[in-house]
This record gives sequence, structure tokens and C-alpha cells, in this order.
Amino acid sequence: MAGTAITPTRMVLKQLKGRLKTARRGHKLLKDKRDELMRQFMDVVKLNKQLRTRVEEGLTGAFASLQVASAIMSPEMLEQALLYPRQSVELGLKYKNIMSVNVPLYSFQTKNNDPSEIYPYGFAQTSGELDDALEKLAKVFQDMLELAQVEKTMQLLAEEIEKTRRRVNALEYVMIPELEGNIKYIAMKLEENENSTKVRLLKVKEMVLQNAHDFK
Repeated sequence: MAGTAITPTRMVLKQLKGRLKTARRGHKLLKDKRDELMRQFMDVVKLNKQLRTRVEEGLTGAFASLQVASAIMSPEMLEQALLYPRQSVELGLKYKNIMSVNVPLYSFQTKNNDPSEIYPYGFAQTSGELDDALEKLAKVFQDMLELAQVEKTMQLLAEEIEKTRRRVNALEYVMIPELEGNIKYIAMKLEENENSTKVRLLKVKEMVLQNAHDFK
């Protein structure tokens, strides 16, 4: 219940009014932050959908070529062809700040830029479908890395949106109404005390006047 543990003084009233002003300002800032996070989140969701479609199409094509290669080549020959990769990849990680949320930025760098390095075998005893499969996998790798980045960004933004939403609700439905109730309670009590004081002063004045009249 509002005001049950509140001392109804003008100093407390002033403090509560200051807290209410701060709470309202914080509520507006948090709502603005929540709305901007939601806008950023929806942009990331759209990008995620586009990337997922590209990755699924790329992997489907690569696996189809690999399946054909597996039908043409023996399992031993296929395993031997892919046993010792020639190309290596170094992954990098940085962070970008979006509305106080640090989201990852992934990057990769190959050992060298020679396109033929993706084929760890000679071409004499392998099928062209295997070449196609590796080429398609190499092309889809960048999209896969970006998709991982986007999905992690979605997760972090969703968590921040939920935390911000809870704070907005706590201010809007708990803290601000409680402060308003306490301010109203103190103002009412102060008014009651002021009226009581006026009544006492009037009575004292009447008594003084009465005593003065009797004295005469």
C-alpha cells in the first residue's frame, strides 16, 4: 500500500518528486532503446533469411555434386583424394557495438589466394563432380560464416530486448505508479496537517481573544 512506510515530510516529498522525474526520463530512454533494438533485430532477421536461403542452396548443390562423385569414385579413392588438404583458413573475431550490445564480426583469411589450392589432389584419377563439390563449398563458406555471425547477433539482440522490456515494464507498472502513489499520499497528509494546524491556530486565537475579553 502506498505510503505505509513513508514519512510525510516536505523533504521526502521533494526527494520522491525528483525520483519520479528521473524514473520517467529513464522510462522514455529505455522505450526508445527497446524500439531501436527491435528495428535492428528485424533488419538482422531479414538478412538471416537471405543468408540461410543462399547457404542451403549452396550446400544442396555441393552435396549433390559430392554424391555423384561418390557414385563414380570408390570410397577409398575419394577418401585418399581428400585426406590431405592443401589450403588452410585463419578465422578472425572482432566486436561491433549495437545499442550497448557487443555483437561478433567474423572474418577469415586463406593461406594463399591461389584458387587451385582448394583441390588437395591431382586431377588424373578424380571426377569433375568432386571438383564442382569443392568449388561450391568454397563459395558458400563466406555465407556460412556470415550466417553464424548473424544468428549470434540475433541471439544477443533478443536477450537485450527482453532485458530492456522487463526494465520498461518494471518502471511503467511498478516503480512509477508506486512513486506517484507515495507522492499523492504525502501531499494529502501534508494538506491534512496544514489544515489541522490552521484549525488549532484559530482555536488558540479564539481562546486568546476570549481570555482578553474576560480580562477586561
